[in-house]
Amino acid sequence: MKKSAESGKKRRYEVLARLGVKPRLSERVRAVLGDALEEAERRSPGSIAVLDAGCGRKSPLVRFRPRIARLVGVDLHAPDPPLPYLDEFVLVDLCRPGGPLPDDSFDMMLSNFTLEHFADPPTALANMHRWLRPGGTLVVTTVNRRHPFVAAYLDMPRRPQRWLQPMVKASAADAHPLVGACNDPAAVRAALAAAGFGRIELETVPHLARAWGHRLPTFALGAVGDLLTLGIPSRRSTIVAVARKP
Repeated sequence: MKKSAESGKKRRYEVLARLGVKPRLSERVRAVLGDALEEAERRSPGSIAVLDAGCGRKSPLVRFRPRIARLVGVDLHAPDPPLPYLDEFVLVDLCRPGGPLPDDSFDMMLSNFTLEHFADPPTALANMHRWLRPGGTLVVTTVNRRHPFVAAYLDMPRRPQRWLQPMVKASAADAHPLVGACNDPAAVRAALAAAGFGRIELETVPHLARAWGHRLPTFALGAVGDLLTLGIPSRRSTIVAVARKP
């Protein structure tokens, strides 16, 4: 049954690719993380320290684990079960000033779909900037409020959000409260610059069909959303940003 469901998803995504809904978010994230690691390896060969800021229950960093000397995860809640690929997990509210992590201690950081949950994005980004070593790289993925479906989703009152989130998420455990205080390309760029980051690169990718693809009706809705914004990059559903600490 599971194999049949996965086969069905694969066929749907092949249709999307033929319609021009690409590149895949996972491919872009893999590429930018790989580039960031290469930069870190040139600066600190064999001793790279990486922070997954909001590690959740899985991380795109897993595929790069052999190249990382120390991988630390932080989040508001401890993962259950513990994530075996982490060297350390620390309970941290990224939106509180300060925190238990030392300054200038990481060569690279990932904030993967966490920015839309931050009640205080400037404080969270300031913390990441402080913990990152000079020359280090922050990679951010987040939803784009300029997409009409994303805007409608973020603007819903909390009660309908609680009803809808489990339908579009893989599981109820992935349905976290949404804030959306810093979630369009201009706002993300401005917030990164205000936190002290430089060399900011930002792109958008269509990702609704894959993000909502766990059920056929929500996959279809996401596919419509992706197709609507194919020719309008600023309104695609997902932001990928790369920023460096001078």
